[in-house]
Amino acid sequence: MMESQIQRKIITTLEADGWFVVKHIQTNRNGFPDLQALKDGRCIFIEVKRPNGRLSDLQKLRLQQLTEKGFNCYIINELTQLHDITTNIGHHIPPIRSIDNPDQL
Repeated sequence: MMESQIQRKIITTLEADGWFVVKHIQTNRNGFPDLQALKDGRCIFIEVKRPNGRLSDLQKLRLQQLTEKGFNCYIINELTQLHDITTNIGHHIPPIRSIDNPDQL
């Protein structure tokens, strides 16, 4: 499955659950996460990768910068990971992690 297909499914799923989702296409900061989702005063950032996709060094840096500012950032390479993230929002979830592949960073 291509990243764009995964992104579309993530956006559709989150919006159906009441999230306001923004797809970042171009920003003044290269390497910024693909998606930003907002709901009930919460904001999460999602970097979407194909299965076995790798983060660039700049993407790693941007995720680290956002985490240092207090935001939760996630790497999703399978739609099943989205359920784990949205179900546990509000509970402590370690930021910048891939549910199935923590070595992806």
